[in-house]
Amino acid sequence: MLSHIRAMFAPRRIVHAHCDIPCGVYDPEQARIEAESCFKIIQKYNESSDEVFRQRCLHVKEERAELVKHHIDVLWHDYFKPEHVEKFPDLHEVCWKASKQASQVKRTVNADEAQKLLDLINQIDDMFKATGGVESSRVAGRPAA
Repeated sequence: MLSHIRAMFAPRRIVHAHCDIPCGVYDPEQARIEAESCFKIIQKYNESSDEVFRQRCLHVKEERAELVKHHIDVLWHDYFKPEHVEKFPDLHEVCWKASKQASQVKRTVNADEAQKLLDLINQIDDMFKATGGVESSRVAGRPAA
């Protein structure tokens, strides 16, 4: 009986989004934190000879790199607007390269590849700040980085 009631009220389709409400809160800092985690995990992986630890490093690094891609995509698709592309004609290319670089970080344990990702995120962050992202997206009182 209870299972029939649950089935009646169960969603017919499940969708996923950055946010259930267009909250307007975006920040490249989310991608940067995950990318810095990848960088540090790669360092720890390369410094260790413990195979169990190294396998855990790979698993967590790949999860973090996937989150980087997610956060970049949210900025790229939800925050940046046509007027931002006019100001920064390479915006699409930088976001695309950053997503591709996050995939590269998933595939490797090379700290240089993780640094390339951080450099691309810095470029996105510069564009974000120059388009008023800090003022329009951060909650009042939160300091700008």
